[in-house]
Amino acid sequence: MLTLNMLKQSFLPIENKEIRILILGSLPGDKSIHEQQYYAHPQNRFWKLIQHIFNRTAPLSYPQKLDLLLENQIGLWDVCAQAKRKGSMDLDIVEEIPNDLPGFFSQHPQLQTIIFNGQKAHRVYEKHFTKSEHYQYYTLPSTSPANAQYSLEKLLQEWQHLFKKD
Repeated sequence: MLTLNMLKQSFLPIENKEIRILILGSLPGDKSIHEQQYYAHPQNRFWKLIQHIFNRTAPLSYPQKLDLLLENQIGLWDVCAQAKRKGSMDLDIVEEIPNDLPGFFSQHPQLQTIIFNGQKAHRVYEKHFTKSEHYQYYTLPSTSPANAQYSLEKLLQEWQHLFKKD
């Protein structure tokens, strides 16, 4: 039985008017919620991946990580505004309520590309929204530690081509 303390909420989006790419996760995990930071679990490869893609080797603070995304015209948010979930596994997300993604899209005229960080984010999006011809959509392997079949190197191969500058 799911209880009220299993109700999890998304964070505000990381965005500005210049973003061209939006990365959508499903819903923050327990460690992220506790830290109030996207991808805070130490085994999640998201920030390592972003730093590799943009050739940043020095450790970055959380505000510096967010700045790195925005400097490269990348926004970050979740498909779910809230959902019930025991623990942090995407498979356990139920009764989700989506974020207002159409409203977000209308406020970001430069947006061209939507990237789903994992299959669950993509499935929840398709359950609640219709894809628009105005955007390119990509579903990439999850950076979650639960996706153990993908090493950081394998994730890099899948992710980095979408961030090459013209």
